[in-house]
Amino acid sequence: MMQKPLSSGSWSLVALVISGFVFLAAPTAAGAWGNEGHRLVNKLAASALPADVPEFLRTQEAIDEIEYLGPEPDRWRSPAEPELAAAQAPEHFIDLELADALGPLPHKRFDFLAEVYAAHQDPTKIGLQPWQTDEVWERLKAAMRQYRDLKTAGKNTAPVEQAIIFYAAWLGHYVGDGSQPLHVTVKYNGWVGPNPDGYTTEHTIHYQFESPFVAANIHEADVAPKMAPLKVIDGDMFDAYVAYLRRTATYVEKVYQLEKVGGFVGAGTPGSRAFTAERLADGASMLRDMIYTAWIDSAQPVPDPYAGK
Repeated sequence: MMQKPLSSGSWSLVALVISGFVFLAAPTAAGAWGNEGHRLVNKLAASALPADVPEFLRTQEAIDEIEYLGPEPDRWRSPAEPELAAAQAPEHFIDLELADALGPLPHKRFDFLAEVYAAHQDPTKIGLQPWQTDEVWERLKAAMRQYRDLKTAGKNTAPVEQAIIFYAAWLGHYVGDGSQPLHVTVKYNGWVGPNPDGYTTEHTIHYQFESPFVAANIHEADVAPKMAPLKVIDGDMFDAYVAYLRRTATYVEKVYQLEKVGGFVGAGTPGSRAFTAERLADGASMLRDMIYTAWIDSAQPVPDPYAGK
């Protein structure tokens, strides 16, 4: 059953309580963009889907649900559910410097984990973001293929429609995380290593940038015009997504440069507001394109697992 979104007033109170729990429990691992940013990424992506995507996914009800579920994985990070919080925390980030030190990133999660353990490293310190995102995307594509099959057979598609809406929204959380530069680096919450430019080493920049600053200053009208044109993502989705993360990583130092001049205090600066809107727009554009590509790819026949054997 489609869950009715909370009213804006009710949600503001709930978000305040939840974000407080998350921040107090794990201030260095706060969810990218906070409640407002994640909702914005999902809403803009869902609102920009083209007309050849099934109508049920473009209704206002579906858009509202996808928006509401944008922050959902961060709602799973309460100390009230410690096993869940611990298990899925690494899926929100990847420290590319540490991952790349092990060699090229394999496409499958357990191949990567084998490499990490062989190097006597801890995967919870490196992160599992691209594998989680690709796996959720494949769930979405599989559900869309099932929708096509049921539609062709003239059968009830309502249950799978609900699954597709959920998977699209769930995917949006991780794609949004991937557009936040501090979610792809060891410098995720204070500069580490040589620091000739005197960037902050305080463990406050992550939360300050992605949560209160975004909530106070960045709005739909700031982000929507910065979205890229729609495209189908060619080639392998895992590779395309890792390329997206690497593009995000090129902006890590820019975040610290903006923080150094007060860019995330109060209203910030025109430059910091524009930069943040651009990052959110990149996330919304990538999410829209991944949902659309899942729909296009779901029409392809399933490869025969026994072919060539």
